[in-house]
Amino acid sequence: MKDIIKVLLIASSLSSFSQNPIEPDSIALVEDKFQEYFYEALKQKGIENHDRAIFQLEKALQLKPEDPTILHELGRNYLAQQKYPEAEQFLKRAIQKTPDNKWFYLSLYDVYYESKDYEKSIDVVQKLITLDDKRKQEYQDDLVSLYMYTGRFDKALALIEELEKTAPPDSTRELYKLQILKNHKNSVSDISRLEEEIRQNPKREQPYISLIYLYSENNQEEKAFEVAKQLAQNIPESDWAHVSLFKFYLEENNVPQAVISIKKALESTQVDNKIKHRIINEFLIFVNNNPQYDKELEKAVSYFKSDPDVAIAKEIGKFYYTKQNWQEATDYFELNLKSNPEDYETILLLLQAYTEMGNFDRLSEKAEYYVGLYPLQPEFYYYSGLAYNQLRNYKKAKDVLADGLDYIVDNVSLEINFNIQLGQAYSGLGNEKEKEKYFLKAEKLMQSLKK
Repeated sequence: MKDIIKVLLIASSLSSFSQNPIEPDSIALVEDKFQEYFYEALKQKGIENHDRAIFQLEKALQLKPEDPTILHELGRNYLAQQKYPEAEQFLKRAIQKTPDNKWFYLSLYDVYYESKDYEKSIDVVQKLITLDDKRKQEYQDDLVSLYMYTGRFDKALALIEELEKTAPPDSTRELYKLQILKNHKNSVSDISRLEEEIRQNPKREQPYISLIYLYSENNQEEKAFEVAKQLAQNIPESDWAHVSLFKFYLEENNVPQAVISIKKALESTQVDNKIKHRIINEFLIFVNNNPQYDKELEKAVSYFKSDPDVAIAKEIGKFYYTKQNWQEATDYFELNLKSNPEDYETILLLLQAYTEMGNFDRLSEKAEYYVGLYPLQPEFYYYSGLAYNQLRNYKKAKDVLADGLDYIVDNVSLEINFNIQLGQAYSGLGNEKEKEKYFLKAEKLMQSLKK
């Protein structure tokens, strides 16, 4: 939410000095000492030695007890140490001395935001809106979020609707509005108000979106569908129309038209990624129940191959995995691991998919990588040993399987597979005695499972 500009302290310091000119009768020695302490504090702060910086600033404060620059600097250093009460105290004193200095308010905002005191943040942001006209909209968006965090939904909705008239569209704002409307008790009056807004200004997109959502929440799907079609007709370039239309088309089994709407929604830069994930997830569910539309799903999900941040990639991979489409499955599992590298389930599915497709070079490479990354996980040793056996590198297979065997705990099925692979490794090495030993172990373990 918050993107506060970090300002060079020397710049704000010079600004404060200009507001507190040196008295003509100041003693030069005192002034020299003050400057010495102050610049030493800046130096110590620059190397993150905040205790030393505070020590120097306190000496400077003894010479000028109410200097706002020193008070501000003390606040910033206490903030860096996460000593929020002390930081708040000094920053509020600085603001008392120069009540229109926006940098001081920004620092106080940092304190309240980092300490999650959103109630106090509201007053500070309201002041910043009046002090910084260039960044007014940014602070207003901050204020919307703060209202949401503190449960002031009426104020959030009023500010969102004000911003809709003056600011460019914003997906976070739109999601907040939908969230508010979803839980709004007076939905009947809201529907009437939105219908009137559409009549008054049919080229404005947001009322359509809110009205579709409200109708859907009230189980008035036909009315929601009509509004979505009205939006598409009145604002043909609207991507949001297709967010709703695709679902209605699926319910009508009009899959070709649904795929067109899905594609438009997924390619949109206006539609939030969370909504895109929901669209694909709903289509996955539909195709699972209607497998004749596999090809249409492939067309829809091809969009995600160029998007490394899509969490739904794992679910798409699972879909192809169950269809035994190993190449597509591995593509999407790899994609998911780019943004979720520690997803253990996906890693195992990926290794098994490589096994199923017989890509033992890739299996060997990936399994060896994960053995190095997670040396206590026996599954990775198993896949590594299996790959080496298939690549006829029996010595490496034997060594890696022997290492991994020690980490198996209460997993008989995995232990059976380890012994089978060890038997194959020794067979490849021509050691018949050891081969029989491990095959016999595997057979005994299989018998134990039947009991």
